[in-house]
Amino acid sequence: MYFLGIDFGTSGARACVIDTPGAVVHEDRRAFGRLEDYERAGIWREALWDLIAALPPAIRTQLSDIALDGTSGTLLACDEALDPRHPPLLYDDDRATEEAARIAKTAPPGHPAAAVTSGLAKMLWLKQRLGLTGARLYLNQADWLAGLLSGRVGMTDYHNALKLGLDLDTLQWPAWVEFLADIDYLPVPVPPGAALATVSRPRARYLGVNPGCLVRAGTTDSIAAFLAAGVRESGEAVTSLGSTLVLKLLSDTRVESVKHGVYSHWFGTRWLAGGASNAGGAALKQFFDDRRLAQLSERLDPAVESPLDYLPLPKPGERFPVCDPALAPRFTPRPSDDAEFLHGLLESLARIEARGYALLADLGATPLQRVETAGGGAANPAWTAIRQRRMAVPVNRAVQAEAAYGAARLARDGARLFDQG
Repeated sequence: MYFLGIDFGTSGARACVIDTPGAVVHEDRRAFGRLEDYERAGIWREALWDLIAALPPAIRTQLSDIALDGTSGTLLACDEALDPRHPPLLYDDDRATEEAARIAKTAPPGHPAAAVTSGLAKMLWLKQRLGLTGARLYLNQADWLAGLLSGRVGMTDYHNALKLGLDLDTLQWPAWVEFLADIDYLPVPVPPGAALATVSRPRARYLGVNPGCLVRAGTTDSIAAFLAAGVRESGEAVTSLGSTLVLKLLSDTRVESVKHGVYSHWFGTRWLAGGASNAGGAALKQFFDDRRLAQLSERLDPAVESPLDYLPLPKPGERFPVCDPALAPRFTPRPSDDAEFLHGLLESLARIEARGYALLADLGATPLQRVETAGGGAANPAWTAIRQRRMAVPVNRAVQAEAAYGAARLARDGARLFDQG
């Protein structure tokens, strides 16, 4: 039997197939490139079909389970046939300022749905413009993709549901969400990894997939990366160094702070505390391509601290470790030596990461003991050394660093991945 995980990130989609022991037997990817807003949903759908159809026939016919992850807070307004009624609002879309203010007045203090980039804020913004009949469902990216596969419409996992207003004590939509949004428009929350339905018969036939293949509830891209790393102990963390910088710390204590962009995800009897900065690889690629980054990194001495202090944001707006939609990028002064400039950028990203973990501890989370690294930045040894110097704990490259592998583990193990007490 085989288990498929598909990770939908900001720049592309990756597929990973594992066997029962967990060995990788197939990997593939599709790049999105530059997309217009109206193209996004169609490109995601096309990538989903392409990645499954490209599986070797021997895998497709023995595929047991599928799980998907998507970017947290990316929201689609759609009808009951899952046809989008508006271009998707992406994870970092911060237009819903008035809606976020309304949520903050109604939600419990510290709830992540009160952030300007939350799924709930986006939903209220969309409903205001589409009207009561403009859309029937508001779904996270992973929910929508799973619905396309299974034909079972209107389910979400606890992780993706958090920014739509999920109550982590009851794991249901609370009364204040119904007051603001009407829960009839929201998906039903279920545990990550829960069985949704088999791949719909027409889809299974079209894609050549085992008709008994089960679609499972997914998770967010950063939690999928956490699952890939195999972290087990409280105080251990996973940093995802992709287009953005995402921190996830396994903690015995739940912590939240809207003003810092800090929130905790359900992890059974424990919590995943963390946040997502807009800083990251997207800012680096404004200046250097991958080849140039590798060349310049070899010239750095990571033991020496760069005095340059930048805010490496791809555009104005930050989510963590401070939530400020107006925070401006800063890339000056820029030295004439590109290696020196890159050193300053990597040092500044490491500062953000270190501040993030220190903030989690200040808020009451289990103190940091070790960091596993996922994402493209994990392959840069100079950056790793700079980060370890700043955080003063062991920093390693995760043996399995791809979110798609974590989604494949979720497909194989379901909700057993999470402590149930």
